[in-house]
Amino acid sequence: MDEKKIKYLRKSEELLKIKPEDIKTEGEAKKIIEELREVINYHDYLYYVINEPIITDYQYDQLFHLLKKLEERFPQFITPTSPTQRVASDITKEFPEVKHLSPMLSLENSYNEEDLREFDKRVREILNLDTVEYAVEPKFDGAGIALVYRDDIFARGATRGDGSVGEDITNNIRTIRSLPLEAKFSKYGIYTVEIRGEVVLSKETFKVLNEKRIEEGMPPLANPRNTATGSI
Repeated sequence: MDEKKIKYLRKSEELLKIKPEDIKTEGEAKKIIEELREVINYHDYLYYVINEPIITDYQYDQLFHLLKKLEERFPQFITPTSPTQRVASDITKEFPEVKHLSPMLSLENSYNEEDLREFDKRVREILNLDTVEYAVEPKFDGAGIALVYRDDIFARGATRGDGSVGEDITNNIRTIRSLPLEAKFSKYGIYTVEIRGEVVLSKETFKVLNEKRIEEGMPPLANPRNTATGSI
């Protein structure tokens, strides 16, 4: 276990010894609440992003419960980026339209070497370069989304829609535990940023989900892509 994990494991163990009724003053509450948020966000990263948890589900639930109780007693310290604000009950089914900061253009397909060479030729001509290096990665097939952060805080999530206008799915996106509600873009002089990506469901997770549905007498889902789209 690396030093960072050891540090957060020890901090978690210290916080688990605290009872909500032990906290008497606003100063104490503010300090503990901030520590809990930091620790819980780190455990979310370990669990949901890199799949390397260092505490049990029970311990995590206890930390989350302590944070929730303290925020209930000291609501003045509740912030939009707190882990407790990923509220499933706020999920919406009717979505207003929102305009993207810049168009979400679709990618063209290519099935042969000739297409790729023609693409490379166009790129070199536009850039006025003899050679161009490319970074290539697998394309995940899911639901295209755009995430807007303002002043380091997650502000909006939207579907691709027609490329110019999408549907506002902010409340639904906030429930995704691997999504950071706060990111320090301001450290690099960036105060408004729109990030594009895909909401995807792995084939392994899709298989497990369908097995569970069949066991419960429910019809299986069609494919991972449609399931990912429907989930948001």
